[in-house]
Amino acid sequence: METRNRSIIFQGLVVNLEQMEVRIGDKGWHPFQIVRHPGGAAVLPLHDDGTVTLIRQLRPAIDGISLEIPAGRLGKGEDPAECARRELQEETGLRSAVLEPLGFIYPSPGVFDEKIYLFLARGLTQGEAEQEQFEDIHPVRVSLPDALAMACDGRIVDGKTIAALMRAGGRPS
Repeated sequence: METRNRSIIFQGLVVNLEQMEVRIGDKGWHPFQIVRHPGGAAVLPLHDDGTVTLIRQLRPAIDGISLEIPAGRLGKGEDPAECARRELQEETGLRSAVLEPLGFIYPSPGVFDEKIYLFLARGLTQGEAEQEQFEDIHPVRVSLPDALAMACDGRIVDGKTIAALMRAGGRPS
């Protein structure tokens, strides 16, 4: 991809906004704005009894509550699996003996460069959650088939959660 005139036009706490021009084949140069994000990791905790732990979380961007898998932003140089383990413990109190990669997604590649690594956690043990002060999170345990149905019928609207459920739902137990 050929670019020119790249500049950061906004620098925020979590994201930056970059503006640039991109050559589109014979169609010439066209302006683009891209939200730069450090990426994240998300984890679907699957219990031995076939249930999963999701979280109800306040999301100001959608002006309401979302049902999601535990997830968080990658620290600079942080391994995605370590981020997933940290977020799982902080948000739910769960620890995982086994963490299986489910690949990654780009949730909105037309605007964001954010890359979210997905994991399936097994061999779970319960401890104490350590939510951050700005978080309002409530764990919810449901069967994997019920969670898949919720993803399909629109009760779960979070993209990373839908992707993780679909990818995990096709795996052997």
